[in-house]
Amino acid sequence: MDLRPVTEDFSVSPQIAPEDLPAIAAAGYRSVLCNRPDGEAPGQPDVKAIEAAAKAAGLEFRAVPITSGQVTEQDLAAFNAALAEEPSPVLAYCRSGTRCVMLWSIAQMGRMEPERIVAAAAGAGYDMSGLVAQLQRG
Repeated sequence: MDLRPVTEDFSVSPQIAPEDLPAIAAAGYRSVLCNRPDGEAPGQPDVKAIEAAAKAAGLEFRAVPITSGQVTEQDLAAFNAALAEEPSPVLAYCRSGTRCVMLWSIAQMGRMEPERIVAAAAGAGYDMSGLVAQLQRG
């Protein structure tokens, strides 16, 4: 398990397993957000198994599966709704954590200074400078 804080209320992780959920709850997280579609890779845990383990550990759970490289306006709206409605801190996961940070970065545009977005993502080990620059250009 590789939990990477982006802000006080939002962290990301590469793929988690059902057996990780008690430790995630013990670390103080209150919600888990899945951004990975089922069946993306062989051996990947099923989202229903993660959801059941999350609920058994006392965590809220929401799935907003995003196909890598194909973010739609509806995806972004669902991601924003999850962040607004689920109790924080939230742990979001996908294959590597990059999709989650990318969605978070897009969601923060207009709410947070671009330099702060890039710095927060970098602090978690992700380079969002190119994405943020592209978003700034419109």
